Amino acid sequence: MIDRYEMRLAGSGGQGLILAGVILAEAAVLDGKNAVQSQSYGAASRGGASMSEVIISDGEILYPKALNPDLFLAMTQQAFDHYSADVKDDGLIVVDSELVKDTSGVDSEVIGIPIIHIARNLGKVIVANIVAIGIITSLTGLIDKKTVEQAVLARVPKGTEKLNRSALNAGFEAGDKEVNG
Repeated sequence: MIDRYEMRLAGSGGQGLILAGVILAEAAVLDGKNAVQSQSYGAASRGGASMSEVIISDGEILYPKALNPDLFLAMTQQAFDHYSADVKDDGLIVVDSELVKDTSGVDSEVIGIPIIHIARNLGKVIVANIVAIGIITSLTGLIDKKTVEQAVLARVPKGTEKLNRSALNAGFEAGDKEVNG
């Protein structure tokens, strides 16, 4: 039973983190859980700060914002520096290992995965958010992978399903590698 699981995804505008949060929340609902998603972003659409929060629970969600995230995804050093202190001591921080170099000063476990590099190797950096969704799904085990795939494919533009499925599977693989050592 999931009492309340809080996620925060943060980086810069254009990385698709708002969409990633929406997809994770929709997948949780499709999987029979309650979920809420909220977002904030800076004045600049590309390059400004961007943050999405997702709360997942089997019960009622009384407050829609993350107070002490169980999981935090940092796609930029600025995002890590700004939000990492809020993560629960026993929480998990996932960082893009090529963009977030200094992860000192936190008590949480930090996992570095080259998310954008993985997406670039698939042919399009723009699918880094989908890679991240796969990683989060594997690391948390909160939502069924097939349900996440269904939610991803319902949201991506027509004609990009194959690329996005590849990105999601690459994320599952990267997350599973961390889980299984």
